[in-house]
Amino acid sequence: MNKIESVSGTGIPLLLDDIDTDRIIPARFLRCVSFDGLGEHAFEDDRQQDPSHPFNNDVYQNASVLVSGRNFGCGSSREHAPQSLMRWGIQAVVAESFAEIFFGNCIGLGIPVVTASREDLQRLNAAIKANPELAITVDLVAQQITFGEETCACQLPESARDALTTGQWDFLGQLLDNKEAIAKTVESLPYM
Repeated sequence: MNKIESVSGTGIPLLLDDIDTDRIIPARFLRCVSFDGLGEHAFEDDRQQDPSHPFNNDVYQNASVLVSGRNFGCGSSREHAPQSLMRWGIQAVVAESFAEIFFGNCIGLGIPVVTASREDLQRLNAAIKANPELAITVDLVAQQITFGEETCACQLPESARDALTTGQWDFLGQLLDNKEAIAKTVESLPYM
């Protein structure tokens, strides 16, 4: 199983409130048969309307930590939204709060979604804008974010933190790790 204790990389600043899943991935991209290729369409409409959108900026193209505001991922419950972020390269999201279904979909994909205070988000956002190459680490064990010489606290419900740090979020991994036990159970079933 894939244990996720921390995520490190550069950041992308998007400190806005109430970003809904329709903005993360517009509805016209929901007709896909698989999630492949969704990453290139993350924030497609926002990026077309605003050429200075952070997802258009070359300095953030390899970012893995998204920093946003309150109520991130609100709106419809589509799994396409976290899938598009993950396929764009986002490995963790830091925000003031998350919509519940979006939060659950992220944890199910192994994307840590941690909360921080607005003041800390503003500091982190400013630091990323000042230095897009700034190394950021979201540490789920210590429940803190390190960026440059600064740190701040972050929170994650204990059940989600435990699932990520023990690998229990990875249902396929759990099945593969228990292949022998599953085979024994299948052999013991009278109808198999």
